Amino acid sequence: MSDHKHDDHHHHDHEHCDHDHDHDHEHDHKVVLIDENGEEKTFEIVTWFELDSKEYVVLVSPDGDQEGVILRVEVEEGEEILVDIEDEAEWEKVLATYEKLLEQENE
Repeated sequence: MSDHKHDDHHHHDHEHCDHDHDHDHEHDHKVVLIDENGEEKTFEIVTWFELDSKEYVVLVSPDGDQEGVILRVEVEEGEEILVDIEDEAEWEKVLATYEKLLEQENE
């Protein structure tokens, strides 16, 4: 996911498939993100991880035609929503954590 362009901020409405979250994060779900042009983009959830008491989700395009994204999971009015990581320091920590997770998986 190191090819995520931090300066290419996404301002999306996030539509979630209907599912309960018991936070075991054994998801094989897809999410649809609506970009700034109103176009729907489908992504698969690759993994979830926690860092500094916040949860993050890694999404990739199922057909490989879009770059992957890492978004922060927040809860508003009882609903999980996905938000861009706009703080540079937070982004660097999240990216480093994800890269470590990838290294551990490849060992």
